[in-house]
Formats: sequence, C-alpha cells, structure tokens
Amino acid sequence: MKRGRFITLEGGEGAGKTTAAALIERWLLERGRTVVRSREPGGTPAAEKIRHLLLDPETGELDPMTELLLMFSARRENLVRMIEPALARGDDVLCDRFTDASRAYQGGGRRLGIQLVNRLAALVHPGLEPDLTLLLDVSVETGMQRVAGRGKAADRFEQSRTDFLERVRAAYLTQARLEPERIVVIDADRSLAEVERQIIRALERCLL
Repeated sequence: MKRGRFITLEGGEGAGKTTAAALIERWLLERGRTVVRSREPGGTPAAEKIRHLLLDPETGELDPMTELLLMFSARRENLVRMIEPALARGDDVLCDRFTDASRAYQGGGRRLGIQLVNRLAALVHPGLEPDLTLLLDVSVETGMQRVAGRGKAADRFEQSRTDFLERVRAAYLTQARLEPERIVVIDADRSLAEVERQIIRALERCLL
C-alpha cells in the first residue's frame, strides 16, 4: 500500500491555521483522499494532557529545556499512536504544527538554538519530515490583533512578549529559506480570499 502524505501547518499566533486546515482538508477530500487531522502539542489523550500543561497560563514560566522536552514527549505520543499508523494505512495526515514549531518557538523564541531541536528530532522521528509544510506568515502586530479579536482568554504562548514572538517569526522564515522545497511561505497578512488562493496554488503545485 502506498504511504500517505504528511502535511503540516505552521505559523505564529493568530496566523489563521485553523481556517487553513479546514480548507486543506476539504481540498484533499474532494480528490478522494482519506484525511486524518491532528495537532501539536496534542493529538492523543496523553499528548492533550501535556498540551493543557503547556498552554495553561497558570503553568507560569517554564525552563526552556523543560518546555522543549515536553513538546517532544507529546510529539512522540502523537507519532506513535496517530501519525505513523495513519501514514502506513495510506491516509494523508494534516497536522497543526510539528517540529518546525519547536525550531521556531523553543529554538528561536527561547534561544535554545536549532541544533538542539534537530538532535531531538533525529531521536524522536528519525527519517520523518513533512512532505509539505505551509507556513502562514503574519506580522506579530496583525497576529495579536486577531488573537485579541477572538474574545477568548489568551493562552500561555499568546501572552508572550512581542520580542519573543518576533524571534519566533524570524526563526520560521529562516527555516523556510533553508528548506524551500518543503516549506511554502503563505502571506497571511492578506485577505482571507487571497490567503486561500495562495494555499490552493501551493497544494496544486506540490501535491498534484
């Protein structure tokens, strides 16, 4: 059986990943694909508990290494229980964030460096990288305006300082420059209709 395709969505706070994921799932289903949706941190019962710990503002400040190891602990559970079995069945997996998020948030934002993140990636998911990553790039100012407009309490990362979020964005864009064949940058500062057009073009170019 042909292995499924692993597609990930990345971006800073307020980038619009949830809306984009719905569009991508619909596009895949219309082409006869079976789609499994997941998210990180999370995806399985155990990983969702780790997610709650990481996103809950009451958790407070964590040592950056502790935060990174928690992310990879949740990632390993998601891989073993959900992602790898789905890919082996021939299903397409659409995941909201993956290791690029750790490269950006902990490697860049927390200043742990990409080399450390890559060493953990080699241990946790050797030989596995997404077939396609769509990076929804939005300015920090616009992203935080969108977060504020949701009318919901901000999570632990959404409450981060602007300088941290700027480092996250810069790290994402650096990673995109390093892997242009895998990572497609989507200008998410534009209108919803234009963002959707960019996403569809990327899917048609990379997956058809």
